[in-house]
Amino acid sequence: MLDQFFKSKALSGAKLVAQKLLSEQGEANAHSLAHKLMQHFQTLDRKLQLEFFAFLAAHFNPDPLQVLQAAKDYAVSPGQQQYIRLFQVVEPARQELLRRVNRAPGGTAAILQMRTILLQALKSYPEFAAVDADMHHLLSSWFNPGFLELHEITWSSPAILLEKLIAHESVHAIDGWDDLRRRLHPDRRCFAFFHPQLPNEPLIFVEVALVPSIATNIQGLLDKQAPVLEKKLFKAAMFYSISNCQPGLRGVSLGNFLIKRVAERIAQELPSVKTFCTLSPIPGLNRWLDEGAPLGDAQLSAATRKRHAAACAALGLAQQRWSQQRANGWRPEKSSETIQAMLQSLCAIYLVTQSTGEFGDAVARFHLTNGASLHNIHWAADLSKKGLAQSAGMMVNYLYELDRIEENHAAFINQTVIHARAIRRWL
Repeated sequence: MLDQFFKSKALSGAKLVAQKLLSEQGEANAHSLAHKLMQHFQTLDRKLQLEFFAFLAAHFNPDPLQVLQAAKDYAVSPGQQQYIRLFQVVEPARQELLRRVNRAPGGTAAILQMRTILLQALKSYPEFAAVDADMHHLLSSWFNPGFLELHEITWSSPAILLEKLIAHESVHAIDGWDDLRRRLHPDRRCFAFFHPQLPNEPLIFVEVALVPSIATNIQGLLDKQAPVLEKKLFKAAMFYSISNCQPGLRGVSLGNFLIKRVAERIAQELPSVKTFCTLSPIPGLNRWLDEGAPLGDAQLSAATRKRHAAACAALGLAQQRWSQQRANGWRPEKSSETIQAMLQSLCAIYLVTQSTGEFGDAVARFHLTNGASLHNIHWAADLSKKGLAQSAGMMVNYLYELDRIEENHAAFINQTVIHARAIRRWL
């Protein structure tokens, strides 16, 4: 009971400090008040933290009458002063509050922590959307790639940093220190973005394998016992895993800039490497198959529609859900060549026709909008439990041709997936 009393007092204190922080007095004493606000917030339990978000959502909004008047003034006379005034009154005071918190030592980390909690609650509390929009707007500016530092992580990096790689790897789990050591050998590279305010906290990292040719399965890249290749054999850089480390930065674009920066750095360091490619999962594929492989309003040729119908019939998707077939023991190595071909065909159709729509695969959208092209599909490329559950064990290469990135990006924005001849044969 006493503990709850002190927590409630901390909530009242947080509200009071937030109001003071926005005052003229607060501007003069921003560091100490921001520190107090962070302390109060961190002592709150989850319920009271949500009450604080409700306080932020209800207060610190733009004044509707001032916004209306400024908009009318600008509509009547769209001059510079009217524009500046409109801009000033439209911006919520909440953003200035967050800016003042950010200026204090530890403020950036505190705001990231707050947004992590907020995002977890957002689905149940849609009224917090404006607070999240303000945080996202500011974080997108503060974490602009121009402000970020690209560093290579090696086996000689501090142990605390290596531990964070193990903890945050989200694509292919790192199986302890021996696995990590192999991933950091000379024919493997790991690069991460860091922010000056968070020097020991990787924001996002990408793992790269330097190999003689485009890789067709993940097992070979992750083999801890695989011999270390000589530098003279490096011809292709395979981006096989990219992981976000800061949940509070959801929606802030970092990964696309990271891949391009790393590709440019490798090209400069290793002129023999001419090919930059991913070996990527297809996390949306099984879900799409489970829905019966719907095509929506995709514009398809008669031949592709015929192939789609034949593949769905061969897999019996109308009779039994794909998830049930997998639960009943389906595995890639047990499949006939016909079923293999049908699944690869559906995979190609899915990636080419659905990537720009509501059923689109998130990884495909990431790489295609980033300017890559769809290069190839590989059977039994990931036989892990996760690989089978996501994409029937298949994986995809997305090819990054540095001189065609803008062209491919523009095509995807215009609803076209640029793909290679190896893909067309499945359509």
